[in-house]
Amino acid sequence: MRPRSTVFAALTTTITIGLVGCGQQATTPARDQGLSVTTVVPQADPAARWADAYCVAVTHFVRALASLPAVDPSTPQQASRTAGNLLSSVVGGLDQSLAGLHALGAPPVPSADSGRKDVIGQFAEIRAQAEKTRERIDAVRGDAAATKAALGQASATLDRIDALDYLKGLEDVPALEAAERRAPSCRQLDQPPR
Repeated sequence: MRPRSTVFAALTTTITIGLVGCGQQATTPARDQGLSVTTVVPQADPAARWADAYCVAVTHFVRALASLPAVDPSTPQQASRTAGNLLSSVVGGLDQSLAGLHALGAPPVPSADSGRKDVIGQFAEIRAQAEKTRERIDAVRGDAAATKAALGQASATLDRIDALDYLKGLEDVPALEAAERRAPSCRQLDQPPR
C-alpha cells in the first residue's frame, strides 16, 4: 500500500548483511525512489490543502529512507562508520518531517488531530532510539562484538520504522482520508517505487 515496504526490505537486508558479514563486500545503497513534492491544491479545499501539507512533511522522511547510505560490513570499523551514517540520515529525515508536522498544526476538521499527534509521538520516539543507537555505534567503533550488538540495535530501530503507519494522521478520520485522495503529494506517496 505504501512505498515503505520496498524501502524497508532493502534496509533490513542491508543491516542483516552488516550483522553477519564483517569481512564481506559492501552492499549497494538504496536509491531515491523519484518522490517529488511539487503540488497545487485548490484554495477552496482546506482539508485537501492540509492533507497535502501533511504528506509533504512525511515525504521528507520517506526521501531520507529511499536514499539511505549502504552499510559496509567489510570491517568492524567500516560497519560502525557506515551504520552510523545510515542512522544519521534517518535522524535527519525524521527531524525534517517532525518540523513540518509541528508547523502544520491541527487539521481543519473538528476533533481530528489525534492521528497527527500520534505520528509525531512515534517519529520522536524512533528519532530518539536512532540517535541513541548511533551514539552507541560510535562509542564501540572497532570492537567487533560490540559493533555486532550495536548493529542489532540499529536493525531493531529499522523494524520500528517498518511498523509505522505514517499516514495514520489522515486515514483515521473519514474527512481527512477523502482529502488525502485529493491531495497531490499524498497520491505521490501512494505510487509504487520506480
